[in-house]
Amino acid sequence: MSNIDRTTRTRLGILDAAWDLIAEQGASASIAEIAAAAGITRQSVYVHFGSRGGLLMALLKRADDRGEIFEMFATALSEKDPATRLEAALDAWLAFVPDIMPVARDLVRLRSTDDDVAAAWKDRMDELLGVWRQVAKSLARDKALAEGWTQAEAADFIWTSSSVQTYDLLTSDRGWTHKRACKAVKRGVSRTILAS
Repeated sequence: MSNIDRTTRTRLGILDAAWDLIAEQGASASIAEIAAAAGITRQSVYVHFGSRGGLLMALLKRADDRGEIFEMFATALSEKDPATRLEAALDAWLAFVPDIMPVARDLVRLRSTDDDVAAAWKDRMDELLGVWRQVAKSLARDKALAEGWTQAEAADFIWTSSSVQTYDLLTSDRGWTHKRACKAVKRGVSRTILAS
């Protein structure tokens, strides 16, 4: 096997071990603990990712890749009907949220006290907001935004209404089922920003 294949395999092994450890223990897991879980040295983690922040960034991107979330968004954006397009994009995201929740919940909690966590979280949320901006732009293009909504405001509203934090409050704090939370978020967003 080539060095590139071995390197890729090692990186993915570190990311998978880090995901499992963080899901179990929280995002404050140390590089030493992650290295031990992956069966490598601390130095190897730094060689592959440069810093704890680089590891966290790669970890979140790996989750996106495994969940194929951006492929699902692309499919949703290809829908011709604006209401169907919005619903398909929300369906894609809300189906993905439970998969990332064990790690996302802890990252949200730690981002105010940990610069590496904050940078990794901001990177992923900025990319997600970019998707919602594409959705809002497509709705505006099709004259499907309700009166008074700008593209930017619609994107912000979708991003906030469908956030990990909103989903977590509904399902964990209020005990809603996944199905009920998804239905309410989609209905709330659609009724609020789409033209009648």
